Amino acid sequence: MLEPGLTIEPASSDSRVASGRTIPRMEHVHALPIEDVPRRFGTSLHAGLTDAEVRQRLARVGPNVIATKERASALALLLHQLASPVAYLLAAACALSLYFGDWQEATAIVVVLAVNTGLGFFTELRASRSVEGLRALGTRSARVRRNGHTRVLAAEDLVPGDIVLVEGGDAVPADIRLVEASNLSADESTLTGESVPVDKSADPVAVDARLAERSSMLFRGTLVTRGSATGVVVATGSGTELGGVARFVEQAEPDSSPLERRLERLSGQMVWVVLTLAVLLAGLGVATGKDLRLMTEASIALAVAAIPEGLPIVATLTLARGMWRMARRNALIERLSAVETLGATTVILTDKTGTLTENRMTVRRLLLPSGEVDLLERGSGAPVEAERLLRVAVLCNDASMGEGSGEGSGDPMEQALLRAGGTAGLDRAAILRDHPLVRRHAFDAATRMMATIHAFGPRHLIAVKGAPEAVLAASRRTGDGERDRPLDDATRDLWRHRVEDLGARGLRVIACAERMVDEAGSHPFEELTFLGLVGLEDPAREDVPEAVAACRDAGIRVIMVTGDHAVTACSIARAIGLAGSGDRVVEGAPGGLRDGLEGISVFARVSPAEKLSLVRSYQERGEVVAMTGDGVNDAPALKQADIGVAMGRRGTDVAREAAAMVLLDDAFPTIVGAIREGRVIFDNIRRFAAYLLACNLSEVTVVGLAVLMALPLPILPLQILYLNVVTDVFPAFALAMGEGRDDILERPPRDPGEPILGRPQWARIALHATVMTAATLGALAVAEFWLALDRASAVTVTFLTLAFAQLWQVFNMRASGTKPFRNEVTRNPWVWAALFLCTVLLVGPAYAPPVGAVLGLVPPDLGMWALILPASFAPLLIVQLAQISADARKRAGQA
Repeated sequence: MLEPGLTIEPASSDSRVASGRTIPRMEHVHALPIEDVPRRFGTSLHAGLTDAEVRQRLARVGPNVIATKERASALALLLHQLASPVAYLLAAACALSLYFGDWQEATAIVVVLAVNTGLGFFTELRASRSVEGLRALGTRSARVRRNGHTRVLAAEDLVPGDIVLVEGGDAVPADIRLVEASNLSADESTLTGESVPVDKSADPVAVDARLAERSSMLFRGTLVTRGSATGVVVATGSGTELGGVARFVEQAEPDSSPLERRLERLSGQMVWVVLTLAVLLAGLGVATGKDLRLMTEASIALAVAAIPEGLPIVATLTLARGMWRMARRNALIERLSAVETLGATTVILTDKTGTLTENRMTVRRLLLPSGEVDLLERGSGAPVEAERLLRVAVLCNDASMGEGSGEGSGDPMEQALLRAGGTAGLDRAAILRDHPLVRRHAFDAATRMMATIHAFGPRHLIAVKGAPEAVLAASRRTGDGERDRPLDDATRDLWRHRVEDLGARGLRVIACAERMVDEAGSHPFEELTFLGLVGLEDPAREDVPEAVAACRDAGIRVIMVTGDHAVTACSIARAIGLAGSGDRVVEGAPGGLRDGLEGISVFARVSPAEKLSLVRSYQERGEVVAMTGDGVNDAPALKQADIGVAMGRRGTDVAREAAAMVLLDDAFPTIVGAIREGRVIFDNIRRFAAYLLACNLSEVTVVGLAVLMALPLPILPLQILYLNVVTDVFPAFALAMGEGRDDILERPPRDPGEPILGRPQWARIALHATVMTAATLGALAVAEFWLALDRASAVTVTFLTLAFAQLWQVFNMRASGTKPFRNEVTRNPWVWAALFLCTVLLVGPAYAPPVGAVLGLVPPDLGMWALILPASFAPLLIVQLAQISADARKRAGQA
């Protein structure tokens, strides 16, 4: 319960209530004595709040949420569509029609404008909401003490009075008054501008201390860089310091990726090119005697038809859909730019624990001075002589076993140590009641050890665990049961050989030591008594060997980068097929590796600084690097990598902030699946971009050649507009929904500098547009000079020939080397649905007199269809024959 007379106000208020009592204001909380903080906030340091108290406070203050970016409104998205060059050109065409008194045509243009705007609006709205939904999947969590148990909860559920536990790598979820702190420091640059991490402690500071000097506080949005702490939540949501400074929370990424920006730039460049051509064509038409009004409208319609306004829209939808597909496969994309980079990845630097292995730790063996113990073989608990070592493993621990049979929280390795202690009847809570925790020294990457100090009668026990080499170096004695003896160099060498032996069996190895001291403030990492080694089993994931083989087939090198012992790393690498007999294993990442990286499959005992060096070394060789990481010290390497990949389960918030992608399941195969999806997305965007440009170019050349040759217009302005809406939209969307080639991971990565449309793509666009133009003009010539059709019938033949030629063009979008009738396009059900819909939309107006009259179409008879269908199929047949021939020559050259 709250202190009598004390109430909690909503975060937006100033916390004052009618009774005159308030929650301590932020500028006062940092000055409160430690023992006063829990009482003032009506909470228990050891038990936390009850669920009932949380519900009451949550109803008062609301969720712990700060809106970092205003959601794009539907109206804003609609206005964005109307601000496009296409809308301007259509409006100009409508104004000209009204000027010339053609109300029917003006109405038709308004309808086209509405359809164009509506399609763009709903597409962008869907993509925008999809990305917002994806961001919601990335909700942060916090370790909270409630009802006497430690739980992992969503950070938005925190309320004032909650007891929160943080450690190095966590993002601070609310404003917190520290009550316990060990070796704690925080990066507060986002709030104070201070670039150097600030040391923190639970001791109160002066009431008038400035924000940057409040060392007894942790503030929302800052990052814990070292140590661990327990604190009381004093403010949430907009009531935090961060919530009061809006400019510090507007950190949303740009809405578009480099790929989208390139497409928008391409569209913008084509606008000016097409406008110039339209003006020239209008001038030529008037000079050859054509009607000014008709040529002006035709030029505007031609410009609209030629501009690939659908490119950025369909690209956004494609990227959003791809991100959702990745999220369903447990890969959460934090930045759009990562999507296109994924397909170009050439090297994956991956951690071992939890990524290549199951991260389901089990203590398998204990190596004591008196001998080795196999816990699985014994099956009846640990021997008495192992209790001393296991007591240290249980005490020097941050994990919890959870409520009842529920899943515990904390590092899987530390949970495994607690379970092993349980086999010897060692319950951490019971031991702490007799030997309470006095001080804690969090794990430090520099010392590679962790320590806790406990009251032990009049003296204190220092419990230490860490890397075997580090613990051995800090030890001076070895403990055999109750007898200790000096630890000489020969014995140290013997223990080092034992470490290698355990590692060769695929076990992860840690060492435990202790020391009795008189003062709790004694240095924890010196004059220790070495107690032995713990071998933990973490088997390789069953699906990893297949994923590693898939990477090899895809031309991607997979390299293990781990802090574990080389022998352990090599054992796992061989088990998953990552390392062969001729591959090298290197300890550390010494400088100057750029030209010596060939043949190395495992880097062991790598420090965070060396990870950064490795990433840079591979990038200097021209590789596109994906790097996995989970710790606070991995952040620099994750930022440096082309694709930083953070672990969603065991990863720290700092790592997630630095990464471009988060693995929700921490599994290596998820990276491979994301790379495949990245390649599919790039291929789909390239495919529909080539389709749109080929169709638009064919429309330009059909009208342009007719004007240059002083022929009647083969296709009318409104027909161009209608064709643009029908054939540009639905087939392009269908191509964007493709699932990709089955063998997409069997080809090498693309060059990251490769443009969306390179020379091969532009050559195909030109070829496809040329054959469609030739077929359309050929149909027009046959209709006028052989069949002697009237003007309206000839234009109908031209319109339908070009329209269906553009529809069949989707089948020319198959990749080289695929079968003509069985490929990624023909297997796409969206393509067939788009063809059916477009056929109805194209044929329907010709047989509906009111609509046909507006578009200038007449109902085709059998003779006209006998010309339209063969002429429209001719481009498909020509291109397919050319592609079959090219594929055959390519296979012959490879033979």
